[in-house]
Amino acid sequence: MPNLGFPELILLLVIALMVFGPKKLPEMGRTIGRSLREFRRASAEIRNELRFEDEPPRVPSPGSRSAGKTETPPETAETTEPPPGDAPIS
Repeated sequence: MPNLGFPELILLLVIALMVFGPKKLPEMGRTIGRSLREFRRASAEIRNELRFEDEPPRVPSPGSRSAGKTETPPETAETTEPPPGDAPIS
């Protein structure tokens, strides 16, 4: 597909202006913009659905260590460091 440069875009705008008229052209631009936005949203939604269908579900097996446990995020996890006054025994 050939690239459209600035002169080609100006020519297309002039032709559209002559065919549709100055009153109808802004309305058509809005309609085309809405249609493209809706098309992009729908295609992104379909891509997300297909991506999640391809991934296997992440369910821990009954014998695994993490079955039935909830992991604590690192920000809220308690540390096992000794209090500041106690020195570790070596």
